[in-house]
This record gives sequence, structure tokens and C-alpha cells, in this order.
Amino acid sequence: MRLMRKLPLMRLKQRYDPRVSTFSDIKSFVADSKGNWRRPEVLLILVAIANAFSFNTWQVLLNNFAIDELGFTGIEIGFLQSLREIPGFLSFAVVFLLLVVREQPLMLISLLALGVGTALTGFFPTVLGLYCLTVLMSLGYHYYEAVNQSLILQWIDKKKSPHFFGQLIAIGSFTALIVFGLIYFARTQLNADLKWMYLASGGITVLLAIFIYFQFPHYPQKREQNKKLVLRPQYWLFYCLTFMAGARRQIFMVFAGFMMVEKFGYRPEDIVLMFLANTALNIFVAPMIGKMIGEWGERRALIIEYVGLTFVFVAYAFVEVAWIAVALYIVDHLFFAMRIAIKTYFQKIANPKDIASSMGVSFTINHIASVVIPAIFGYIWIISPSAVFLAGAGLAIVSAILALLVPSIPTRDNVAVIGRFRTTPEPAE
Repeated sequence: MRLMRKLPLMRLKQRYDPRVSTFSDIKSFVADSKGNWRRPEVLLILVAIANAFSFNTWQVLLNNFAIDELGFTGIEIGFLQSLREIPGFLSFAVVFLLLVVREQPLMLISLLALGVGTALTGFFPTVLGLYCLTVLMSLGYHYYEAVNQSLILQWIDKKKSPHFFGQLIAIGSFTALIVFGLIYFARTQLNADLKWMYLASGGITVLLAIFIYFQFPHYPQKREQNKKLVLRPQYWLFYCLTFMAGARRQIFMVFAGFMMVEKFGYRPEDIVLMFLANTALNIFVAPMIGKMIGEWGERRALIIEYVGLTFVFVAYAFVEVAWIAVALYIVDHLFFAMRIAIKTYFQKIANPKDIASSMGVSFTINHIASVVIPAIFGYIWIISPSAVFLAGAGLAIVSAILALLVPSIPTRDNVAVIGRFRTTPEPAE
């Protein structure tokens, strides 16, 4: 009996051995049997690297730049983050851009905007300058994300997509590890100014986007995508999960890192070390999470994520010890890797022709609350930082309730446990 109890755990360990799951398949992505490396999978890997250089640099240095250079408080940082989310709210406009430009070149144009916005950030150390460049950077980032996710769902097989999403997160984390290491070296050994770090990372993103444009062919779409906004009632649960993810995530993105600088006095190099530890874990954990989602299903993965985040947010509200706050930040980020379950759930229930339009719409839905929450909660932060994180716990609880409605086996005919679009019986677990 003991042996029988251990068998599932033994299989799990064997299947999710990080030494095997992390980068074991990258060689097969880089070149096929004929040595051809100009493949869609390689393109997706390179754009993930290009995105990681700019976005991680912008994120890790933002709070110190805003506080040390511009004297930001919770109010100003909240307003800045709300501005940053406006391009995400307008992601539905990607559908109209697809009328004049295809997804692949649009993705590269978006990367250019992300790189330029990041590169110039340190050279305009004013409130207005930071606001304007943040909008440019965010415009590139959010349109890149919408188009990139659409192409992944179109190019990668449904059975392989959870693992591939996990591998892309790991590759992005490995790139971020390099970025954070370089920033730490530049700060501790060279005492480099933040503006040169912004310039270097943004410049790398721009150069990679140009390289990809000239070195990779245009890949035809398997299905012609709808060039109009698609809001279908059968996707209602996907929309609800996406909305709650945006609301909940903003509390972590905006205020968890801000707390480290404001409350615990962390310097740029301290924040970089925290990100280094967090990223190093993601390199190994993200592909494992992707495989586990494929094995367990989206329903179980989402429930685990949201229950875990509830406890993390409650702990954030009362933490008084710096190293505990760092540990919570890392755990929070690991749970964030499970967000790919929402994407793979949608891939299983969606009409393939709706993917491009729906990704733009989903980004808009994701950012409805994101535009409002940072600004409003910035004022709440001045009164009670604990209340901000307790509100995050409440959002996580609502998300967990929604996750219970995800079918164990999602299909186009079985999109939720309840509702008119559940047309097949739900198997017993």
C-alpha cells in the first residue's frame, strides 16, 4: 500500500525533473533535421528575449528611479501605473491595425516601440518625461503581448502549448537573470547611472527586432483571422477570469515592489538581487508548471494559484520583516507563472479564427480594472497599505470561485461547469 501511494509522486518527480524539462527541447526548436533555424518557434524565442531585456530593466529600476530622482509617493506611482495600463486597455485596437499590417510585422513594430521607450527613459528625468515614455514603452509592450500570444496559439499545437508557454517563461526568466546580473555588476562595480542601463537594454531590444525582421521570412497563418472585434457569449468565463487577473495582478505589480523601497529602504542593487533569486527559480519552475497544467488540467492549476495567492496577499498586509517580504514576493511571482492556464483554457474552447481578435479584446478586459486600481489604491496606500493587500486577497478569493467553474476537460462545447454552453457531461474527478 505504501508503494502504491508513492507511485504517483515518483511519476511526478520523474516527469517534472527540472534538469530535463527546462531546456531539453530547445535544441529541437532551434534547428530541425535539415539544420533550418529560421522557424516560427525560434522567432518566438528571440522575441521573448528581446522583450525581456527592456521590460525587466524598466521594471526593476522604476521604483528607485521614481523615488530617488523624482520624489514619487504612492499617489504619483499609482497614477503612473494607471497611465501605463491605458495602452493595455486599448489593446482591442490591434484588430483594426490588422486591417493594414499582419500580426508578425506588427509584433516587431511593437518591440521597437518598447525598446525606444525604455532606452530614452533615463534621459528625461521629469514627471512629464517619465509619464510620456512610460506610455510609449507600454504601448509597445502590450501590443507585443497581444499579438505574440495570438501567434503562439496559432503556431503551436494545443497539446504542446502549455509546455511551450512554460519554456518561453523560462527563457524570459533566463534572459532577465542576465539583465539583473549586468545591472548588479554595473551598480556595485561601476556605479553606473540608471539612464545608461535603460539605454543599453532598450537598444538591445531594438537591434534584436531589426535582426528578426531581416533574417526571418513571413510565416503564413493557418487560419484567416477575424478582422473585427469578437465578443462571444460562450467565452464568458474566459472574460471573467481575465478581468479578475488584471485587477488582482495590479496590486502586486504596483505596490509589492514599491513597498520594498518605501517601507524597507531597498536600494537598486537590493531590488536586483531579489529579482535575481526570483528569476532563477522561474527558470526551473515555469516549464514544470507548464507540464503540470498539461497533466492536471487548467481547472486544478487555477484553483491552486488563487488559493495560494489569497494567503500571500494576507501575509503582505501584515509583514514587518524585510526577508519575509522578499520571500512572499518570490512565492507570489511563482504563482504568477500559472497564468498560462487561462490562455490554454481559451485555446481549447475558442474557434481558431477568433484567436487574434480575442487576444486584443482579452487584453482590454484585463486592463479595465488595471487602469483604475493603481490610481485609486495609491490614495488608499497613503491611509493604509495593509488595506491594499487585503483587497488583493479578496480579489484572489473571487478568482478561486470562478476557477471552480472551469471544466475538467474544456472544449468548444464544454466551456464551463454551469451555463447554456455546457453541452457535455462533466466527468467525475
